[in-house]
Amino acid sequence: MSQEVNQSPQLPPTGAIQNLPLLAFENWFDYPVRAQPHHTDYAGMVWHGSYLTWMEEARVECLRSIGIEFADLVALGCDLPVVELSIRYHRPIQMGVSAVVKTRMMDVSGVRINWDYRIQSADGQEVYVTAQVTLVAVDREKGKIMRQLPPTMEEALARLAAIRGA
Repeated sequence: MSQEVNQSPQLPPTGAIQNLPLLAFENWFDYPVRAQPHHTDYAGMVWHGSYLTWMEEARVECLRSIGIEFADLVALGCDLPVVELSIRYHRPIQMGVSAVVKTRMMDVSGVRINWDYRIQSADGQEVYVTAQVTLVAVDREKGKIMRQLPPTMEEALARLAAIRGA
């Protein structure tokens, strides 16, 4: 019984992402949320872990908006776990309040991708949370950090920089 090896064609690395200036990532991706009862504690304030969930959702939707489906990354054997997180809680959000999770990719260094977050009121007048998250590309099969980003991801991140910087 022979094993079939599924080898999809791979594009050569573009290197485009490493040459992008920090200014290319100025613009934010907006992800609207509303504080539902299951996001809150007994006092009706958003539980601190809910903000992390919203940030993850915003990042996944930002990537999806440029053609990177997380399920496709998994199928390619790539995962993007959080390896560093810094979060500052400025003020709580009460149940029923709408907010906007703003996210942007700050920079890419090899296989490390740094994201910036700002959760604010829908009118932009109140800042609830600011955060920075660092992801790293990991080979799911080997459980080790990749040497370089998959080419399709590198190209999509370069597109994100171009779109968000316009």
